[in-house]
Amino acid sequence: MNKPVLGIPQNTIEILRKYNFSFQKKFGQNFLIDTHVLDKIIRAADINRDDLVLEIGPGIGTMTQYLAQEAGKVVAVEIDKNLIPILSETLGGYGNVRIINEDVLKMDIRRLVEEENGAKPVKVVANLPYYITTPIIMGLFEEHVPVESITVMVQKEVADRMQTGPGSKDYGALSLAVQYYASPYIVANVPPNCFMPRPKVGSAVIRLTCHERPPVEVADERLMFDIIRASFNQRRKTLANGLKNSDRIHFSKELIAEAVERLGKGASVRGESLTLEEFAELSNYFVESLT
Repeated sequence: MNKPVLGIPQNTIEILRKYNFSFQKKFGQNFLIDTHVLDKIIRAADINRDDLVLEIGPGIGTMTQYLAQEAGKVVAVEIDKNLIPILSETLGGYGNVRIINEDVLKMDIRRLVEEENGAKPVKVVANLPYYITTPIIMGLFEEHVPVESITVMVQKEVADRMQTGPGSKDYGALSLAVQYYASPYIVANVPPNCFMPRPKVGSAVIRLTCHERPPVEVADERLMFDIIRASFNQRRKTLANGLKNSDRIHFSKELIAEAVERLGKGASVRGESLTLEEFAELSNYFVESLT
């Protein structure tokens, strides 16, 4: 099998020039040009020949070459049709790669996994476009796509939000959602000079190891996340006021006050101080009160 050749800056420049490729700002394109970072991602993803890897946004195929060396099969979804001829060349020597030219946010990923891997869990590895990081990750979780782990390059600030706990300024709805579905671990921080073109922000590789079962028992998952969103929509408001002001929460003021009181943190408690367990407790109390 071919030795990976991309990831070295001069090779990336050469292939981009050959195809007269122009970076599309609307697709958030920043290609990795650091082999040490690529090696770290592959190691963190813990890929072997039994794995099917879903790569989102392969770009010119830099990481795809590395993935193809380790995985049984790689399915790479690329939105930019101008990159397809380049991918055909850079991945031409790899018989275990399938390229799909589509918008991943409009695809039925669950069905793709069923077709490609018999619904067995896949590993997701990606250098994600930063503007759609959250919709992609939350889409995988909320659609209950069979996923074992997600190892991705994201904006450093987003990686920090995913793994932080109560009381931090970074703590919010994303932190709770990610931690409900997975165990997050920041693998490495990555400076802007590891990309072409250089992004304006720092990046980080984060691995999300998906839970077989969520760490809390929730009677109504959607209600819990509605409560979480309402709690963080207006961070300066108390938890009770956040819930009362939400157009998604339709409980009486009395029931909301009662539920908040049961947490034992006082009426002025804010959502940012609650743990995932406490949000689950709050949600379950509302469900029980209505049955």
